[in-house]
Amino acid sequence: MMKSHLWIWRPITATFYFPVGPGTGFLYLVNLYFLYQYSTRLETGAFDGRPADYLFMLLFNWICIVITGLAMDMQLLMIPLIMSVLYVWAQLNRDMIVSFWFGTRFKACYLPWVILGFNYIIGGSVINELIGNLVGHLYFFLMFRYPMDLGGRNFLSTPQFLYRWLPSRRGGVSGFGVPPASMRRAADQNGGGGRHNWGQGFRLGDQ
Repeated sequence: MMKSHLWIWRPITATFYFPVGPGTGFLYLVNLYFLYQYSTRLETGAFDGRPADYLFMLLFNWICIVITGLAMDMQLLMIPLIMSVLYVWAQLNRDMIVSFWFGTRFKACYLPWVILGFNYIIGGSVINELIGNLVGHLYFFLMFRYPMDLGGRNFLSTPQFLYRWLPSRRGGVSGFGVPPASMRRAADQNGGGGRHNWGQGFRLGDQ
């Protein structure tokens, strides 16, 4: 038996590599479409003007997926990362009505789970999609839900060196993890807050 070695580049190659073949080509194209659509919508929506925050989300999700992949002996990490990005978008636009295949319509918060079922039909597995959804939920809960809706401690914050590399643009979205003053005043008037409306979002397939 060959002695195992630690190849530090493997988490990176496992993220970008996908075995394209007759049985996986369509799944690969579908997931590339999801990556383009929802990554773009996050960059131009909730993370508009804040590239450091967006990069931190990707890094956090990727690190969590790498750790999970090591624990579960996963070979490919692309789909979990894509699904984690899609999940964050879906939660930030949870009340938006989206359209899917064959004209089905539902709230955006259900989209990651619908895609999980869709990928199971065309790919035969849900482990990658499930891990991506769980990692996306972890980020969303720690960054948005817990500190902003539930008034808890802010456990996640973008490192300052990322802001030095990718400075925020003036006029972007207010800092994550700390509700703006207007939101805090509204929460105080309502006796402690409640769920925040995360925005209008985009319809599936809009350009």
